[in-house]
Amino acid sequence: MRIASPGHAVFAVTMIALGIIGLITGSFVGVWGGVPETMPGREALAYIGALVALASGLGLLWQVTSAFASRMLFVYLMLWLIVFKAPFIARAPLVEGSYQTTGETAAIVAGAWVLYAWLAPDWDRRRFSFATGDNGVRFARILYALALIAFGLSHFVYVELTAPLVPRWLGWPVGWAYFTGGAYIAAGVAILTGVLARLAAALTAVQMGSFTLLIWVPLAASGHVGDFRFGEIVVNCVLTASAWVVADSYRGTPWFAILKRNTRE
Repeated sequence: MRIASPGHAVFAVTMIALGIIGLITGSFVGVWGGVPETMPGREALAYIGALVALASGLGLLWQVTSAFASRMLFVYLMLWLIVFKAPFIARAPLVEGSYQTTGETAAIVAGAWVLYAWLAPDWDRRRFSFATGDNGVRFARILYALALIAFGLSHFVYVELTAPLVPRWLGWPVGWAYFTGGAYIAAGVAILTGVLARLAAALTAVQMGSFTLLIWVPLAASGHVGDFRFGEIVVNCVLTASAWVVADSYRGTPWFAILKRNTRE
């Protein structure tokens, strides 16, 4: 096996789960949204996405296939981001929801990009130096940071949707919605500027993971989960795994480094 980091293993497992769920349901689970209802072959595309997720997840766990799997997943996710998600912004640039949905896919692309940058074979590194090695990790972090800012803004713009998700025992639902939104924005700025970037990346992974444990797991256990909520649970799990990969990319960078944007040592 060839595991580049703990986040690598978690990311692979979430991809496997995403693929299995997609094959069972035959729907666009989680990250595979945005396909027009009238698009020819739409149903087949749902299964293709599920197969890509499953195959790449399995491939990421084994040394002999990890490089190919990381390339396949990165390219497929990037194409999905450009073809199906970015048009939301082009059609409605003043609607924050356009950036939220695009940011979800962008954050997952960032995780896949970091893995590809790490695992890319020499052939890829010679021909695609902009997307591999240190350059690839740097661009992946920028994409991830922009996604975090989009997440943060959505907490402010759609506070009426975010606040009710806060567990009652925590209290102060609107305050928590604003706090977590502000944390996302601050983390995105930190990663873009390189100021406390490692700390910011780690804390966003913790924040996303806490959403899974405090919000989505209890909601799923209650049995009151429709298709939309189920999709959000899946997305949050994949986002957490992607955030973990990005945080792992800062290994070797001091926790409180200022303007330290080098890749892991």
